[in-house]
Amino acid sequence: MTDTHASIVPREHLDFGLEGDIPKYWMGGDAFKTRFFDAMSTLFPPGEKFFITSVREFSDQITDPKLRQEVKDFIRQEAQHSMVHRQYNERLKRQGIDVDAITAELEQEFFVDAPKISTPTQRLAATAALEHLTSMMCTCFFERRELLEASDPRVRALYAWHAIEEVEHKAVAFDVLVKVAKAGWLRRNIPMLIITFGFPFKVASVMNRMFKADGFSFMQRMGLWARGLWWFYKPGGLFIPTLGYYFAYYKPGFHPWKQREMPSYGTWVATFEKTGDPIAAGNALHAAGT
Repeated sequence: MTDTHASIVPREHLDFGLEGDIPKYWMGGDAFKTRFFDAMSTLFPPGEKFFITSVREFSDQITDPKLRQEVKDFIRQEAQHSMVHRQYNERLKRQGIDVDAITAELEQEFFVDAPKISTPTQRLAATAALEHLTSMMCTCFFERRELLEASDPRVRALYAWHAIEEVEHKAVAFDVLVKVAKAGWLRRNIPMLIITFGFPFKVASVMNRMFKADGFSFMQRMGLWARGLWWFYKPGGLFIPTLGYYFAYYKPGFHPWKQREMPSYGTWVATFEKTGDPIAAGNALHAAGT
């Protein structure tokens, strides 16, 4: 930690054991919970590329040396996330998931369709909004031990590492948006409203494709969704406890570093620095949850 917030530390060449005998439904045998995280993984490689591209469009306008370095470190971290999730997604291909088709659709949406209907500032604002949502999920998920209690430690470690680095660079796109693109309150918040409704539908559509590839019938899929939506939105469920973090984005004067750190951030960092093992660090982070 610095005197104000976490430092951005790119970590490369990590081994999560993704070629091992990870169960198909690695979240305690639960198809819905597993496919929720699996669907997110299919979105990450093109999504990280979109984030990098959106920030790079303003790189020539950044004069602050500190922010320029943070952008470089942000890009290195996002590139590593994309690479490792592509490795993970190879598992999904072997399970019959058409990851290539999902990726092609996202590439079309992000890099062909979006530039036709949006400005660079709007795309950067979308990146800042998505970074906030990602940081929100990372911070809130890993402070609650029960959410990932039944998960395979190798996959949990992958998401723990991703979460740690999302927390470290959560302010970069926002700072470029506000300090360089000079976006005000309205221009940064409209994309958040759009993404709030559009992003869950995208994840749900990928999940449903996965359920079909898994061979679940229509009625079985309806049962999965009924139980899964209760897990998402019940009191104390996956998302309701995150609402305070989410709505903070709309406050005038908001900045990502005004939101508290992941409570056990230091536990992960200390364990990884001592062992060099991301799985051990992931286990320590999980054990430190409440």
